[in-house]
Amino acid sequence: MNKITFIGAGSTVFVRNVLGDVMLTPALQGFELALFDIDPQRLSESETVLRAMHKAAGSTCGIKAYADRKEALRGAKYVINAIQVGGYDPCTITDFEVPKKYGLRQTIADTLGIGGIFRNLRTIPVLLDIAADMREVCPDAWFLNYTNPMAVLTNVINTAGGIKTVGLCHSVQHCVSDLFGSLDMDTTNVRSKIAGINHMAWLLEVTRDGEDLYPEIKRRAAEKQKEKHHDRVRFELMNRFGYYVTESSEHNAEYHPYFIKKSYPELVERFNIPLDEYPRRCVNQIREWGEVRDGLMASEGLEHKRSAEYASYIMEAMETDKPFKIGGNVMNNGLIPNLPRDACVEVPCLVDASGVNPTYVGNLPPQLAALNQTNINTQRLTIEAALTGKREHVYHAALLDPHTAAELSIDDIVSLCDELIEAHGEWLPQFGGGRTAADSILANK
Repeated sequence: MNKITFIGAGSTVFVRNVLGDVMLTPALQGFELALFDIDPQRLSESETVLRAMHKAAGSTCGIKAYADRKEALRGAKYVINAIQVGGYDPCTITDFEVPKKYGLRQTIADTLGIGGIFRNLRTIPVLLDIAADMREVCPDAWFLNYTNPMAVLTNVINTAGGIKTVGLCHSVQHCVSDLFGSLDMDTTNVRSKIAGINHMAWLLEVTRDGEDLYPEIKRRAAEKQKEKHHDRVRFELMNRFGYYVTESSEHNAEYHPYFIKKSYPELVERFNIPLDEYPRRCVNQIREWGEVRDGLMASEGLEHKRSAEYASYIMEAMETDKPFKIGGNVMNNGLIPNLPRDACVEVPCLVDASGVNPTYVGNLPPQLAALNQTNINTQRLTIEAALTGKREHVYHAALLDPHTAAELSIDDIVSLCDELIEAHGEWLPQFGGGRTAADSILANK
C-alpha cells in the first residue's frame, strides 16, 4: 500500500482539510494515511475526526496513527509537514514577550523579525532529524512543507536535508481574489503572474483579455486608503514601490522598517497594524477548538468538501501525470536572476509525474528585488547560524533584520538575542544557553 505521512497530525483542523481532500481524490484512493504527532491526545483526536470523515466520504484510504515517527515515515511516497516546535506556550509567548522588554513590537513573528529567526533556530534541527529518517526509510518521498518560516525551512531541507521538497503557502493562492474582493472588482478571466520570496512575492502582472488592470487597481486602492481598512500596509507598499505583495498587511508591517516604530507611534493607528496579532489568534484558536472538539469527536460521519489546499492536487498530478500549476517555494538556481541563486524563491511551478518543475521568471523590477534582498539577508544568516551552531551568526541575522535594526541599537540587539537564547533553553542547546556575547565569540574562535 502506498503511504501519505502527515507529521504534526495534532493540527486537527489542518489535517481535516488536507487529508479530507485526499479521501475525496480518486487517484489517491488506497493510500495509507499515516499520522504522527508528539502529543498523543491531539493525535488521537485527529484520528477520530478522520475516521468520521472516512465513513462519510466512502474512501478506500487506510488510516493509522503511529507513536514512532520513523515507522510513520517508513515507505512513504509523500510526507506532509505541519509542525510547530515549542508551540504557542511557551515558545511563541517568549518570542513576543522578551522583545517587548526592549521596546520591539511584532504582529505575527513566524517568518522574519526576531520571532521568525528564533522559530527557525528551534525548528531546523527537528526538520533535519526528520530528513535523516526519510533518507533512511523513504528516500524517494516528496516532502510537502507547510511549516513556517517557509523560505528558510524549505531552503534547509533542500540543501542540507537531501530530500525532494517544495514549500506551500496560501498567500499566492488567495492574492488576486482577496485584492479584487477588497476593491469590489470582478475576477472573471483575470490572468496573473506572481513571483518573489515567500510572504513577499509580487503581483507582477494582472490582466483581463490583455488589458493591464493595475491602473484601475491603483485608482481604487487610493480611494480606499481614505478609509480605515485591514490592508493599508500593502496598499502603501504598492503606492510607493509599484506592485501589490502577496502576504497580508499584518505580516508585511514587520518585514519592513517603515510601519512599527517607537518614535512614530501614530503609524500603528494610521496603518491599522494589529500588534500581538499572532498570540491573540492562538488564544482564540485554542478556545474555539475546545468549543467544537467534543462535537467533532462524537460525530459518526463528517462531510467534507475538497478545499483549495495544494497538497492533494500536487499528489494527484504526480499520480496521474496531469499537470497542475502551483505557486511553490523552491531553490532559485537562476529562476529570478537578480536574487541570489542559493535563496528560496516563490515562483509558478508545473507539477506532473516528473515532480515539481519551477518556471523561469526573469529579473524582478529592481526595487522589488531590493526589498526581497533585505529579507533574504536575514534568512541566509539564520541558516548559517543553525547549521554552524555559532551564536555570532544569530546576532548577524538579527542585526540585518529590517525592523529589528530600525528600532534597536547593536548592543540591544545582541543582548536581546542572548536573552532569547537563554529563555528558549532546551530548544536551543546548540547555542549554549546562558553564555554572554563575549563568551560566545571566544568559544567559536
